[in-house]
Amino acid sequence: MPRRSIWKGSFVDAFLLRMKKKRDLLFNRKIWSRRSSISPEFIDCSVRIYNGKTPVRCKITEGKVGHKFGEFSSTRKQRPSRINIGPGRKRGKK
Repeated sequence: MPRRSIWKGSFVDAFLLRMKKKRDLLFNRKIWSRRSSISPEFIDCSVRIYNGKTPVRCKITEGKVGHKFGEFSSTRKQRPSRINIGPGRKRGKK
């Protein structure tokens, strides 16, 4: 996957740049911009990232710096595996 040019820098939406300056606005703030990169100013903040249906709470740590916000809010439903469907189901050929 091609990356963004180094001379351009990482992409961060304009409203997130304004929020970085006022650190108290970051706590429990909803973020719709999944494409924005996480910068070091967001460390130790708890944000809610929108996944298309509901906001998902996420605590920003040092390991998440440089990644995108969208990587930490799954947009897919998790379905149970076929093995754990329930009692009474035949388990193969006999």
